[in-house]
Amino acid sequence: MTKVYPNAPSAESPSTPPSDLTADKEEVMTVWRKSLLFNCQGFTVFDGEGNLRFRVDSYSGGRNDEIVLMDSCGKPLFSIRRKRLSLTETWLIYDKEETVEPLSSVKKHVTLLPSKGLAHVTPCRPRSPHSYSVEGSYAQRSCTVYDGQRNTVAEIRRKEAPKGVALGGDVFRLVVQPGVDLSFNMAMVIVLEQMYGS
Repeated sequence: MTKVYPNAPSAESPSTPPSDLTADKEEVMTVWRKSLLFNCQGFTVFDGEGNLRFRVDSYSGGRNDEIVLMDSCGKPLFSIRRKRLSLTETWLIYDKEETVEPLSSVKKHVTLLPSKGLAHVTPCRPRSPHSYSVEGSYAQRSCTVYDGQRNTVAEIRRKEAPKGVALGGDVFRLVVQPGVDLSFNMAMVIVLEQMYGS
């Protein structure tokens, strides 16, 4: 059986979390749409060396209205909550486990015309991450995150096993450009899963 990533630690022995969450070079992470914990749903994310980088563990089935992105040791990085009573599907990203003032708002792109647009990210605080737009197809695992100047910040791409065998939609790559926050881009992947996932 093909492994998602060879250095995957067990849930009982998580690796030490990296101290810097900003990519200093292009970072290619493997995202597995599965929790390492038994009977949980979520995500497990490995860096390019096969070390556990991020995780999401959810005990409830189906869509969640609140999700926590954690580092490899289970320390909360972002809380992601669905905004209630919104005309378009909107998710709010909070720092760690805060519930008062969100860092950013992610709104699903809605149009009657054909469009590659998936979502728009808007800062909610002065020091929040910049505005982003996400285009492509999440179902095909082919998305690009652009900043306000249309520079590519991150990409979601399909992943193939070494012998060219496609691993399916549950395993894919998150490619983050230098100088960009890895964890915030993973938070956007979680929002896209809630908006466009199965």
